[in-house]
Amino acid sequence: MDRSISAGNPRFFACTGPHPLATVAAAAGCSFPQSDLLLTGLAALETAGPSEISFVGHRRHAAALAKTHAGAVLVRPDMQANVPAGSVALITADPPGGWAQVAKLFHPMQAVRPGIDRSAVVADSAVVDASVEVRAHAVIDAHAEIGPRCRIGPGAVIGEGVVLGPDCRIGAHVSISHAILGARVTIFPGARIGQEGFGFTISPLGFQTVPQLGLVILEDDVEVGANTTIDRGSLRDTVIGTGTRLDNLVQIAHNVRIGRYCAVAALVGISGSAEIGDFVVLGGQAGLADHVRVGTRAQVGAQAGVMSDIDTGAVVVGSPARPAREVFREIATLKRLARPNQA
Repeated sequence: MDRSISAGNPRFFACTGPHPLATVAAAAGCSFPQSDLLLTGLAALETAGPSEISFVGHRRHAAALAKTHAGAVLVRPDMQANVPAGSVALITADPPGGWAQVAKLFHPMQAVRPGIDRSAVVADSAVVDASVEVRAHAVIDAHAEIGPRCRIGPGAVIGEGVVLGPDCRIGAHVSISHAILGARVTIFPGARIGQEGFGFTISPLGFQTVPQLGLVILEDDVEVGANTTIDRGSLRDTVIGTGTRLDNLVQIAHNVRIGRYCAVAALVGISGSAEIGDFVVLGGQAGLADHVRVGTRAQVGAQAGVMSDIDTGAVVVGSPARPAREVFREIATLKRLARPNQA
């Protein structure tokens, strides 16, 4: 068994290279010293060898950097002096961003292989571009529209009338109904999109289901994590804004509106009709009550319970969620009170 500790096992990941140092530096957007070094791949600082590249994103890794055997390392200018003599320093203001580009150079996204597997079921009225890849046992229902260069994973179900823009990636066993997707949307395995929301009223006869007549709109470059669920709207659409990324196991209820370039960590639950501004970060297991509004660039801590509106740029933690400085000040006060009296 191959137990290589280099990143990107070729059994699972497409690999290119080796690449000259100049090519790698150009991908990272940084200058480089004259060198004939050839780089074969990526590795962590602790495990990288003389033909591999690594990166440092924070000063806390300075000790590991000083001991690395990597052939080249992406570092910020203030850490150049920590790069050992045997490694080439590639200087950039954004090592993680440069690393992402270098990773794409060595491990480009797998190309779509056009064609429909013979076990897939595609309705006669569906419109599927000739460049689309449809994997085994996928289902594309009536009047669905699948744009150029999409990949539909095995066992995925694209419901009646669903629209996928170009270059979408739909993972295994995803189900999508009542939805319109923009360009370059990625949905990881097991996600459920467009099902009825938790909409009902209570009458003397018990629960009465309220019709859910809206859609789910996923704008360009949205990513939806594995086993995440996004309910369609009731009277208005559920909308996820451009560039937003949802982690695994997130629940988005009906009528929710999330802005552009938000990050929503795992196990977050957002109740119906909540509105999230642009560039918001929601920590893992945070919960948002129905109809609350979260302002642009706000940050909500892990396990926070948001029960009222959050101002633009605010940082909140706790349950109920309150300004982080206020909460931490109270915690510090309680710690002082809890200390035994000093004689």
